[in-house]
Amino acid sequence: MLRNLDAIPKIGELRNKILFTLAMIAVYRVGTHIPLPGVDGSALAEFFRQNLSGTIFGLYDIFVGGALQRAAIFGAGIMPYISASIVMQLLTTTWPYLERLHREGEHGRRLITQYTRYLTVLIAGIQAFGISIFLSNLRSPSGAAVVPNPGPGFIFQTVVSLVAGTLFLMWIGEQMTERGIGNGISVLIFAGTLDSVPYEFFNTINLLKTGGISPLAFLFLIVIIVLTVAAVVLVTESQRRIPIQYAKRVVGRKIYGGQSTYLPLTVNTAGVIPIIFAQTILMAPSNVAFFSGSEALQNIASKFRPGSLVYDMLFGGLIIFFAYYYTAIVMNPKELADNLQRYSGFIPGVRPGQKTADFIDRVMARILLPGAIFFAIIAIVPYHIMKWTNAQIYFGGTRILIIVGVALELMQQINAHLIMRQYEGLLKKGRIRGWRG
Repeated sequence: MLRNLDAIPKIGELRNKILFTLAMIAVYRVGTHIPLPGVDGSALAEFFRQNLSGTIFGLYDIFVGGALQRAAIFGAGIMPYISASIVMQLLTTTWPYLERLHREGEHGRRLITQYTRYLTVLIAGIQAFGISIFLSNLRSPSGAAVVPNPGPGFIFQTVVSLVAGTLFLMWIGEQMTERGIGNGISVLIFAGTLDSVPYEFFNTINLLKTGGISPLAFLFLIVIIVLTVAAVVLVTESQRRIPIQYAKRVVGRKIYGGQSTYLPLTVNTAGVIPIIFAQTILMAPSNVAFFSGSEALQNIASKFRPGSLVYDMLFGGLIIFFAYYYTAIVMNPKELADNLQRYSGFIPGVRPGQKTADFIDRVMARILLPGAIFFAIIAIVPYHIMKWTNAQIYFGGTRILIIVGVALELMQQINAHLIMRQYEGLLKKGRIRGWRG
């Protein structure tokens, strides 16, 4: 059970961080409800009520807190910055210039951050242009134009508004990281994914009252959600600890090293990235068919809709593939082995150098497979449960991983502040990785 919550307001620094974070979240939520100029909101809402589910727009709208279906100034969200960060992270391991900058320390990291911002503007501009063209050609099911007066003027002001909104969110995220609590970008996505939860919950309650969902099915749904969240927390926190021994070194009159520690390898190193990549690829056929209007393409795309056997098999396979692929990029066993050898560290029973790198790579390959299979199941099964129970609550793998990951990070930082002030942690029993005390 949670405890020492009354101690949080007594710690001035922690209190100010939490209040600042809440204030920035409030600004973000207000921005997701400010519409773009020149858009008919009622026609757009009518269109999205029938066409949001099962397309890439539905997935994207989760990350931007519903701003896309409202055509708000934050409609592009923070996703361009995340995409730019992922691209720069991938290029850092493959482009020698960026790799050298990464090794130069603080100066190199500042340059990489600057390049990430430039790339964010480019990606946001491309996405904003696509959204403006999409809105210009859009009509509601009743035939009303979403943009009554389309043209170059509308496209220009939409692109400027959406890019400015993304850059403002990027600035808010950086400010939250520096002056608030938790990683600002992650907290913004966390707040966005929770946007539709109350609406989905009340819709499900109404279905229960009207007989759309049986009480047994509703109870089963609640139990599955609780067990799913608990399982995600358990797997997310799971580690394979490799023992590390540091040899003693004599420097002048002092002796360094000699202690034992461990190298923690997490089961879910790639986080939610594999699910996002897999969903984006599998949603492409349905979106191409949707925009083309071709009946033949729509028949092909129907094989790739959620719930079909082809979709589930491809989705699970892509999640496992991207889990290995992304982990191989962000976690370099050779670099880990070199760093251990540089600081006179070694794994007992394993020779330093290449043998250590091979050992770490072998252990990572073994622990990634069960974790990837688990998250593939988490990403696929909830859809079938929602379809069977007729519930309106979406608890797919993407949303759960984001909510659980950010919540654990926030609790860890709050707990660290409490322990620094000689308070006990938030929980009576159990610990989150990285906690002490």
